[in-house]
Parts: sequence; structure tokens; C-alpha cells
Amino acid sequence: MNAKKSFVVIPAHNVARILPKAISALPKDNIDEIIVVDDGSSDNTAEVARNLGLSVIRHDKNKGYGATQKTGFKDALQKGADIVVLVHGDDQYDPSLASLFFSKITDEGFDVVTGTRMVLGDALREGMPLWKYIPNRFLTHLENFLFGTHLTDYHNGYRAYSAEFLKRIPLDLLSDRFDFDTDIIIQAAIRGCKIGEIPNPTRYKAENSQMSFLEGVQYGLSILLTAAKYALHMFGFKNRLFMGNSH
Repeated sequence: MNAKKSFVVIPAHNVARILPKAISALPKDNIDEIIVVDDGSSDNTAEVARNLGLSVIRHDKNKGYGATQKTGFKDALQKGADIVVLVHGDDQYDPSLASLFFSKITDEGFDVVTGTRMVLGDALREGMPLWKYIPNRFLTHLENFLFGTHLTDYHNGYRAYSAEFLKRIPLDLLSDRFDFDTDIIIQAAIRGCKIGEIPNPTRYKAENSQMSFLEGVQYGLSILLTAAKYALHMFGFKNRLFMGNSH
């Protein structure tokens, strides 16, 4: 039986100074290729990534966090990836844990794996702002109720996906912005996919990228809108985003 091809996709925007730190923390084996998607950075992120020997795709202009993931996932699939792990280029999530995300799929048969900041109990202690923490708890409970899941952190950006899952979902219909992470986990939930969680610490320091308060408000509202669309879909108002949810 052939070994699974494991890829890492790194969304990157103005992370030239910290990207080498994130890359150096990745496991040294079991990764077939690292793809950095530079989302229209104004610094030399792409040059730094190339000097590190990584595959680089550059957006000429900033397209958004979700659009960056789509670019990376499509490239990984075209290159024959079996598993794709999303690792942030700003080092906010510990890259050394990537092997745990890979093995959760290869050894335990999960379709999707997401990190969680809520199991270790250190989210607030590590600097997660209350204006992020409180909406996270509310929205996660709401989404668990709507989608029949039991996740502890719907909004964690550390993810792994099997290629089969990524091929099944309508990537191009998902958000190009920050709420892409929620859109894609909902796609897993409505299809009854096997979703696993891995506790991970998260860094909230000056060197790590931060969502602004305004972006956080927009993010929360977009999730509520998606939840409302799903509720309407279940009451008979069809929406392409949720079609085929039983397959």
C-alpha cells in the first residue's frame, strides 16, 4: 500500500520576518511538499519562502484568507496530495504539531481535523481577548446545536483535511474571507464527516497576526448569516452551499 502524500499549505501575508521561525518548527519528515500562498504581501514574503526552498504561489493583490486557502488546496490536490494540513505563516499556531494532524487522518480515519484552544484551558491566559473568547463560545454552541456536532472550538485555524473531503465540497462557493474556516467545517458537519480535534496552544503576541475588532465583528455577523441560511435551507429554502448534504 502506497504511503499517503502529505502536504502543508501556508497562507501568508506580510510574514517575511516570522515565516522562517514557523518553517523551522515544522516536523522534518513525513511532509512531501510545503506550499506557501503569498496573498499580495507588501513585504518580501514570497522571496523569503523561495529562499527557504518552498513552493510559492503569489497573488498579485490581496484576495483574502479564504481565497488563499482555496489556491493552496487546489494546487496540493493537483499535485496528488492525500492529506493537507493548514499551518499559518505567522506562527500563531504551533507548527511542530502538524504531524499529529497528519496521523489523526492516516491512523484514525478522520476526514477533517481541527485544533481547539478550549481543552487546555489556557486561551485567556495566553492572551486571547475577551471580545474573541465570548463570541467564540456562543457561536460554537450555536453551531453545535444547528449542525449536530460536539466540537469545542469551531473557529480554530489549525486544520487538516483528507483529499477526498476537499474534492467533495464546493470550495468555490465558500467565503474568500476569514469565515472560510467556519464554512468548510460546516461542509464537513452537514455531510456527516468524521471530525477530530487536537488541543493546541495559540500565541497572541505582537509578532503573530491578529484579527482586528472590526474584522471580528464582521466575522461573527457572517457566521450568523451562514447559520440563518442553513436554517432556511432546512425549512425548504434551497441554498447551493448546502445542497447534497447527505452525500
